[in-house]
Amino acid sequence: MSEAEARARRNVTDAPTDLIVARLADELRRTYGITRTELYQVDYRLAELLPLGGGEALTGPGHPAWYAFDHQEPVFADGTGWFPVGMRGERRGVLRVSPVPADPAARRELDTVATVLGHEVAAVTSTTDIYLSARRSRRLTLAAEMQWELLPGRSRIRPSFSLAGQLEPAYAVRGDSFDWSDDGHRLWLAVLNGFGEGVAAALLTSLATYALRNARRAGLALADQAALADQAVYAQHRGEQHLSVLLMELDLATGALVAVDAGSPHLIRLRASEVTSQALEKQFPLGMFEGTDYREQRFDLERGDRLFVVSDGVIDATANRVRYGESALDRFLRRTSPMEPLDAVRSLIGDLRAFVAGDLVDDAVVVCLDWLGPQDQ
Repeated sequence: MSEAEARARRNVTDAPTDLIVARLADELRRTYGITRTELYQVDYRLAELLPLGGGEALTGPGHPAWYAFDHQEPVFADGTGWFPVGMRGERRGVLRVSPVPADPAARRELDTVATVLGHEVAAVTSTTDIYLSARRSRRLTLAAEMQWELLPGRSRIRPSFSLAGQLEPAYAVRGDSFDWSDDGHRLWLAVLNGFGEGVAAALLTSLATYALRNARRAGLALADQAALADQAVYAQHRGEQHLSVLLMELDLATGALVAVDAGSPHLIRLRASEVTSQALEKQFPLGMFEGTDYREQRFDLERGDRLFVVSDGVIDATANRVRYGESALDRFLRRTSPMEPLDAVRSLIGDLRAFVAGDLVDDAVVVCLDWLGPQDQ
C-alpha cells in the first residue's frame, strides 16, 4: 500500500460521519490533483444514481456510472473516473472523480479507496440519516421504511454463493420481505410474503422475521425455526393474521438444500438454461393455527444452479387479463443466465414493470441465489 493510499484510507475512516466524502475529497485533491469528488448512491428502486450532495440523478443505462455499477469495475471517460462503491457484494453506488489520474497505479489506489468508502458508509449508516435520506428520490411510506430497515442488505457475495433480492413497489412495499445469514459453512434464507396492508403488514412481517432470527441464532433446525415463528405470530394475532414464508438452509460444501414451505412464495430452479418449478410440500402459513408442526424437505443442488424465489405479486401481476407468471416469467428467467444475481433481480423487476406498464400495485419480492460449488472461504 502506498503512502498516498494509506492517507486516503485514514481520512475516510477517521472523518466524522457527516464529513466522510468531504474529507476524502480534500485528501484526493492534495494527493492526486483531483478537483471533483462525488458519491452517487443507488436508490431503492435500483433505477437512479443519486448524488449525495443533491443535484441531477443519473438514470440512463448507457452512462459510464451505470456501467461501473453494473459491472463492478472502474470506468474512465472524458477525464472522469467512475469507481464502484460497495462492500462484500452489497452495491451502494459509484464514486466520481475528475480529473482522473493517468497513472494506472493511482487508478488502482482510487479503486481500493472507493471500496473502503463503501465499508465506511455501511458502518455509519445506522448512526446518521444523511446517506439513507440521499438514497431516495421520493418519500418512503412508513411501512416501506420499516421493511427496508429490516433487510440484511440487498446483495451478498462469497466464493461459494452469490445472492440478491429486491422489494417492489420499492417506495411503498408493505408486507413482503427477505432475510439471510451465513457462517461460511451454511447459508440460511427466508423469503416472506406478508398479509394485510400498510403498517399492519409491516409489523406482522417484522414479528415473523425477528422470531425466525431468534430461532436461527439459537441453533434450532429449520422446521423448529418455522414452528417458533408460527407460535410467536399466533400468540400475537390468534389466527386473525398470518403470513407465508419459504425457509431454506444450504450446505455450502455439498449443495444439500433443506426447505420448509409454509404457504410460501414460489421456488424456481434455473439449471443449464432449463427452468423448473421446484415442487414443495405446501404447509400452513405462520400464525394460521396454534401449534403447527412443520416438515423439512431435502434437495441436492448442482454446481452452477440458480434459484429464484418470487412472491405472488410477481406470478399474479396482470396486464390485459394475462398473468405474468403464465406468459413471460419462464422466458425471462432463461435470459438471466449470464447475469449476476443483482442484475438478474433488477432486470426481472424491470421486465415486470414493463409488463404492467408502470409501478406494481401489489407487493412483490424477488430473490436470486447462485450456488457456485464448494470453495475456499
